[in-house]
Amino acid sequence: MWNGSFGIPQSKGGYSQGAASDVNQWAIEESRIRGGYNNTSTDYGAKAYLVEEEPNATIRENALIYSGIFNSRTGINNTNVFSVGEDITKAASPANGSIQKLYAENSNLTIFQELKVSRALIDKDAIYSAEGGGAVTAANLTIGTIQPYKGMYGISKDPQSFAVYGYAKYFSDKNNNAIMRLSQNGLEEISRYGMLDYFRDQLNNIDTPIAEGAIIGGWDIHNKQYVVSTQQNKITYPNSTDYNTLSFDEVVRGWTSFFSYKPDQVFSIRNNFYSLKDGKLYQHYADESNFPSAKRGRFYDVNYPSSVTFVFNPQINRSKNFKTINYEGSNGWQINSILSDFTGEDVFKSNTDWAVYQDTIVPNTNPATPAVYSYTEGKYDSAVPSNTGTSAVITPFYYAGFDRKENKYVANLVNSSTAATGEVLFGPDMSGIKGFIATVKISTDTVTNYGSEKELFSVGSEYVANNGY
Repeated sequence: MWNGSFGIPQSKGGYSQGAASDVNQWAIEESRIRGGYNNTSTDYGAKAYLVEEEPNATIRENALIYSGIFNSRTGINNTNVFSVGEDITKAASPANGSIQKLYAENSNLTIFQELKVSRALIDKDAIYSAEGGGAVTAANLTIGTIQPYKGMYGISKDPQSFAVYGYAKYFSDKNNNAIMRLSQNGLEEISRYGMLDYFRDQLNNIDTPIAEGAIIGGWDIHNKQYVVSTQQNKITYPNSTDYNTLSFDEVVRGWTSFFSYKPDQVFSIRNNFYSLKDGKLYQHYADESNFPSAKRGRFYDVNYPSSVTFVFNPQINRSKNFKTINYEGSNGWQINSILSDFTGEDVFKSNTDWAVYQDTIVPNTNPATPAVYSYTEGKYDSAVPSNTGTSAVITPFYYAGFDRKENKYVANLVNSSTAATGEVLFGPDMSGIKGFIATVKISTDTVTNYGSEKELFSVGSEYVANNGY
């Protein structure tokens, strides 16, 4: 059979020799064996392809398609069978964006779209009456009717933030600047537990014009917590320090801690919590007896100090002078900084010369130096001990920072800020820090049994109220 135009230079059984842009290019299909005259004619047989007028692929980001069944007991494997004679597709609402995550649980399928979370029954369907009640019926149906959960929440484009424990599922919704939990009670925004403003700012700044960020989530089976890490510019800046990893605890219904590690993936196996970083597997909460390098605050072979930030705010309507700092707990805690609230003053009584003052206790020359040394790192003596005969001369020790009295560690507060206009200081040993509140950051030091367990029970301050303020 000849198929084409005559009078064009041709090659037997192939394409014409004309130019690639020649509109008369054609192909030859032989109908006889060896193409010989009067040779045996062959049957055309089944065609391996169909010619479509518009052979364009269609991407249905909001639809599902399923194949035949797989049964290992009977040896049936139809996973490569997609029958065109059966209804094997199920579509969710395209207005809610693409499907990012599917999770099968018992006989239910949870569907996470960018803007919506829905559920569908597997191998059965639900028939709803006019009164709104529903009854489950068995049918020859793989995926039943898709029913959305209440609330306009989705998983955005961050399926890697998904984690599950029991019947609770956790994920991030970057479009709504929220961290979500899906349980038997429906959807709940858990980022509202004391962290509403924080996640509003963090999730809003994940993506930049340069590159998309990442939100990594996982369940910590060891501490029963949901761990989420917000990471900016992961592709362009893989070693960026602009990240935050924190955990949510169901027992206290709050966000309990920030962590100093930046994982690529987090997950749990049995009773152990793991994370991946740069292709390496790390086990968290490792026992030091089995892993000598396992130290507290050590992540990915780097040691980090543990810290707690809190606010002193007694007599909230009075200006105060915080004179001392004290804590109950283990040796090895130091004060990194103490900051008061801001006070604004018009220096020259004009609108263009406005200054803001803040009392601080922060080293100005070396920020790594603590504001108040720990009991061990601040220990020094006045002279070198020496031996005279059989008796030793013992030199007393002094402490530049915390001293220990009655099982409490106490220290005076020395103001390191510049005096404001008209302010009078009566010496460094009694200046303290003035303000309505005082924000204090306390952390473990690097010299007292570094990497071991340290306890902190309470922190307090002696203060006096300033009259006339």
